[in-house]
Amino acid sequence: MKANFVKAEKVMDYIKDADTILTVGMTLVGASESVLKAIENSFLTTGHPRNLTLVHSAGQSDRKNGIQHFAHEGLVTRIIGSHWGLQPRWMDMISGNKVEAYCLPQGQIAHLYRSMACGLPGKMSKVGLGTFVDPRVEGGKMNERTKELEDLSEVMVYDNEEYLFYKKIPLDVCIIRGTTADEMGNISMEEEAMKLEVLPAVLATKRFGGRVVVQVKRLAETGSINPKNVVVPGVFVDAIVVCENPIEDHRQTSSWYFDPSYSGSLRVPQTSIKPLDLTIRKFIGRRAMFEINKGDVINLGTGIPNDVIGNIANEEGVSNDFMITVESGIYGGIQAGGVDFGIGQNIYAMLSHDEQMDYYNGAGVDVTFMGAGELDGEGNVNATKMGPLCTGAGGFIDITQNAKKVVFCATFSTGGAKVTLENNRVNIHKEGSIKKMVSKVSQISFNGKLAREKGQDVFFVTERAVFKLVKEGVMLIEIAPGINLQRDVLDMMDFKPIINEDLKIMDTALFLNGASGLKEAIGRKNSRYKMITL
Repeated sequence: MKANFVKAEKVMDYIKDADTILTVGMTLVGASESVLKAIENSFLTTGHPRNLTLVHSAGQSDRKNGIQHFAHEGLVTRIIGSHWGLQPRWMDMISGNKVEAYCLPQGQIAHLYRSMACGLPGKMSKVGLGTFVDPRVEGGKMNERTKELEDLSEVMVYDNEEYLFYKKIPLDVCIIRGTTADEMGNISMEEEAMKLEVLPAVLATKRFGGRVVVQVKRLAETGSINPKNVVVPGVFVDAIVVCENPIEDHRQTSSWYFDPSYSGSLRVPQTSIKPLDLTIRKFIGRRAMFEINKGDVINLGTGIPNDVIGNIANEEGVSNDFMITVESGIYGGIQAGGVDFGIGQNIYAMLSHDEQMDYYNGAGVDVTFMGAGELDGEGNVNATKMGPLCTGAGGFIDITQNAKKVVFCATFSTGGAKVTLENNRVNIHKEGSIKKMVSKVSQISFNGKLAREKGQDVFFVTERAVFKLVKEGVMLIEIAPGINLQRDVLDMMDFKPIINEDLKIMDTALFLNGASGLKEAIGRKNSRYKMITL
């Protein structure tokens, strides 16, 4: 058998108007830039393909590339995805009603591929109940244009319990990326920084008789790829594009072309990883980490958690006291942040995206650290839609709904706030113009009522105050040194919190340069697991 190798522009032979196209990637990791650019160029020059439906689980851009190439009115009529926070053109198109837009939980989309691949009509799950993706709330419909359209999920009852049933999405084309293809079309991913959900996406597409297009960096002789390293057998591949300009179009991630320490083939000395300067973001992350028990398995969401917590753990010497995971499937290490979210140096293990979501949706992590945009008095959190801009859920709903403890990390206000850390005090020089503690969140990404009913541990950590979700509502449990309770906290909230009778002042050790005593604090707590010191 011989694989079909084509130039990027010939991919148009496999795509028709009104097709449903699935792309696999996360941030820019796994993005098939040569193929995506060719589709964009064909539309801009010929007007075809057009009226596509674009399906994707994770967000796939670095604000410029990835599926941003598809963000043209007429090229895509409907988008079904989970996250657009790094895709400004898509957020503009969604808020401007230029496309039909559905947001579904990232893990549910990845798992839906698996369900479709084995011939099922959809996937049932408790993930999403009570949030904006619940059809009784918003049905994941992100703009006015979509509101009157069909629901992509429905509520079902099994054994007297409610579930959401996510319906199948017939697929015509799947676009994936690997590192190497042999002459038979077998695909490996040895230099990629994530495994992603490549095979479930391919098999889901094949279930509907669709076509699979793969971009690779290099060609190898048949049989030269270790069979254990083959991610997609060549029998499932319809066309392969060998990238002609890998420095630009086959980058390991947005910020660099290739670094072997992110694909697991090299470890860098821990001492080469420099500590972060003490900023408000680091201060928030440092306080949040005091919610960890020794032996915990934790998850890091985008924003403050992913950008600072791994680095703090390395600086404080606690990296081996708990296990960091990220939704992409990585375990341990130091996580890259920003547009390179989801990858890490010196990691211990790498699962596929869908396998990682099995864990998050099933057993659930011990602690998840997540960013947040709004909190209301019911304990509801909005992290998915800020004003007209729809960032989307990503893995937020999958992870927070099942974690044993949720620690939201956010600044107290936003919109021009100027806050510094000086003399072991938090100093507010200018208040933010936008409050985050609101009377009612604009979109329910995390349902506080359901969390209270099941006794979930939930904290909301900011630079000036820490809140805990209790049975009666939201309780203020700590304020920072230098903060005036009435002026800086209560007057900046649109709801009145319960104030703990034993209201504490944050430990001044949080202001230290260098270690803040985190290792000692974690060591004093009871460990549920025996960790091996490396």
